[in-house]
This record gives sequence, C-alpha cells and structure tokens, in this order.
Amino acid sequence: MTALAAAVVLSGCSSESEPAQTPGLEARGTVLTTVKPARKDLTNQISLTGKVTINPVFGLVAPAAGEIRYVDRKPSSNPVDRRTWVATVWKDGAPRRVEIPIGSVMAGRLMEDRAPVSKGMPVVSAKHIGYGIVADIDSAQAYRISGSVESIKAQIKNGPGPFECEPVGTIAALPAGILPEPEPTGTTKPEANPSGKPVAPVEEPGAASGGEGSEPTGLRLVCVAPAKTRLINGSDVTLDVITGRAKNALVLPVEAVAGLSGKGKVDLVIGDDRQRKTIDVELGISDGKVVQIKKGLVGNETIAVPGPNLPTPAPAEVTG
Repeated sequence: MTALAAAVVLSGCSSESEPAQTPGLEARGTVLTTVKPARKDLTNQISLTGKVTINPVFGLVAPAAGEIRYVDRKPSSNPVDRRTWVATVWKDGAPRRVEIPIGSVMAGRLMEDRAPVSKGMPVVSAKHIGYGIVADIDSAQAYRISGSVESIKAQIKNGPGPFECEPVGTIAALPAGILPEPEPTGTTKPEANPSGKPVAPVEEPGAASGGEGSEPTGLRLVCVAPAKTRLINGSDVTLDVITGRAKNALVLPVEAVAGLSGKGKVDLVIGDDRQRKTIDVELGISDGKVVQIKKGLVGNETIAVPGPNLPTPAPAEVTG
C-alpha cells in the first residue's frame, strides 16, 4: 500500500527536463485583447490656457512649395484696414502671395530672400497691433492642432465670455525674424519672376520693412477677440479649440494605433492561431480617445490592443 501511494505522488511531479507551467498565463505573444473598428461622429476638441497679450507675434506660412521673394515696404508701425502683400512664392512660373491680415504689421522675415520653401513653412512673422490672446502649446498637443483651426471660443477668468476668438497665423514655433534696412529713398524694388520680366513695384502705406525683427517663439496659438470685448493685459483665458469634425468616421481606440497623425500602423489579428500582421493606415482627426482611420481598413477587421510598437532606433556608432 505504501509503495502504491509513493508511485502516485511521483507521477504527479514534473521532471527536471519538463518544468511545470505557471497556471493562468498564456504563451508569450498570444493576443489577449482585440477590438473592431466602429463608426461615429468625431470632433477634435482641445482645451488650452492662455493670456491676454499686447501686440502678439504670429507666423504666416508659404501657400505652396517654391521660391520665396520678399517685397520691400516702407517702414510703419500703424496697421491698415486691408491685407498687406509682403512676399510671393513662385512655383512653376505662377505667383502665390503671402499677405498680412488686417490690423497687423510685418515683424520679420523668417527666410532668406529667394530661398526655397515648402508648403506650410513659416516664412513671415507678423504683429497684431492691440490686444490678442496667446496660448502656449506643448508638443503632445501640437499634431492635434497643427491643421486648420475651425473655431475658438474664449472665456476670460472672472471676465467676459464665452466669445468667438478669430485665429491668426500658424502655431509653428518661429525663429527670430530679420527685417532689412529701408531703402534711403523709401521706394520699393520691382520684383522679378522666374521668366526675368519685372513685376511693377508696389507701395502700400502701413506695411513694415525696417527696424527690429520679431522675437523667437515656441509653439503658440494666437487669436483676436471681437472689437467690443473688454480685455485686460495679462488676464487668464481658457480656450475651447475645435480643429475638425468628421461625420460617420471609421475609428479605433488610440491604444490600438501606433501614431496619432498622418501615417500610422495597426496590428491585424488573423487566422485560428490569432497571429498579428502589422499594416499601414492613414489617420485623420482624434478626440484623444479614438482616432479616425481614413484609409487602410474597411471596418470588419479584428485589431489587436495595444497596437504595434515602433521600432527602437539602433544605437549610434561611436567613432574615435
């Protein structure tokens, strides 16, 4: 009887060559959580904190890729009641103007004259004359707000609001701008196009071309309150920013996607053995919880959560 009991005990033990499996754990690499794409109306809405500021500086971008040609202007610190032409981007023989909005003056050139520029690159800094509202943006928010801003509502702490605040310029960080010294005669130079034919010189009052340039900035959003809104310099402001809307958008949780802007990747779960296959997708707007899938999925796929890890860069070689 004793020998039989000992045999039973020994048969329940694992041999040294076959260690016992820890109960409750799946094999390494097994997909445990999945999700299906869904459809919903999506709004990219961000809350920012800002301050009322006097004469805020903002940037204007190149409307197309090409060569930047700046226009010389008579120096002035007084804004005019119409848009001011300050530069032209030439592409394939066609001019595309860069204009400073009403109520602002030129603060600096951000590129060398006749330098190549890409579409969306800041090329001019401008200064809004009077009160504006400025909100600093950290890098985690930058790509959610880098596209066109659809609307901004502002609420001044213990003050007026909410009211519509008109955005001006780009959010991109601006280098220190440089303005050339004005011509001694105060006249402008004719601008030549790629064909070599000069463009008639233009002088517009209220446009700046001399004096000190703009200060460098970080990522910032600048907007202008309605004219009758009472503002006090330095007052704290909360901004509710909407950068886009999408109806019946195909979405995934942000945890299922590598990347949140432009190009991204997701892991498909395929086969009976639930293997992962990483594919590229095109991303749209996000509300911070889900992200729009514009291309790459049809909606019936099974997606692994969390999404794929981006590859770790190889360590740089050290040479001595």
